[in-house]
Amino acid sequence: MTDVAPVITERGRRLGTRDAVWLACIAASVIALDQLTKWIIRQTIDFGESVPEGWPIRLVYYTNSGAAFGLFQGAGTLLAFTSIIGVFAIIIYVLSPAFGKPLMRVGLALMLGGAIGNLIDRVARGEVDDFLKVPHWPAFNVADSAITIGVLLLLWTLITDDRPEGQSSS
Repeated sequence: MTDVAPVITERGRRLGTRDAVWLACIAASVIALDQLTKWIIRQTIDFGESVPEGWPIRLVYYTNSGAAFGLFQGAGTLLAFTSIIGVFAIIIYVLSPAFGKPLMRVGLALMLGGAIGNLIDRVARGEVDDFLKVPHWPAFNVADSAITIGVLLLLWTLITDDRPEGQSSS
């Protein structure tokens, strides 16, 4: 008699304890780095200051009471509430076998860490600290970068999914 183990595709893999710990570490690292860099900026750069002058990539100290790109200024309570919903949605997706590919889960962990990092600012100060400035782009922070990279990883994995059309993920 041969032992036939069920074949579980990468996409349909359940989240194991070891994977959950790694993903939690990724999210926690993003939160810690985000909060540390924001604290350093608040301690070393005056509000509105930009250093070094004349460089294309600068450190600045701005705050944003709105969402990405300065939209919805002053809507802190609404944005905090939607961030909390987003955090729970990301956790549900991380646990879902449909999002079982490793890069998908890493992307979701980055997004989770970034969402929590900015949520901490919204709850504690009513606005988010931004400190990285590149030409022709609004100032951003580590949390924003993690969210962007996470979304790109998630999209990349979805676009390059080589499962035949119609094949289920179960």
